[in-house]
Amino acid sequence: MSLLKRLFGGNGGGAETPAAQTVEYEGFRITPQPAAEGGQFRIGALIEGEVNGEPRTHQLIRADMIRDRDEAEEASIRKAKQMIDQMGVRLFD
Repeated sequence: MSLLKRLFGGNGGGAETPAAQTVEYEGFRITPQPAAEGGQFRIGALIEGEVNGEPRTHQLIRADMIRDRDEAEEASIRKAKQMIDQMGVRLFD
């Protein structure tokens, strides 16, 4: 059950973490979403964009773990920008 909570955002009744600030980059929106895991944070972000007028999303999840939430948010944005630079709209294929 705890695996499902981690995957789908269950926090087991803990305090809510404030939502990270969305960043605009090359026509995409990046919202860092590092996931708390074992006292650290797994790099993750929601990447949003449009393809042929249709809104699309891509959930970025990396194996990288960082101890500080703010640093994990910054790293999540960097990794999302790198993916956008490398793949562009192909992210949504």
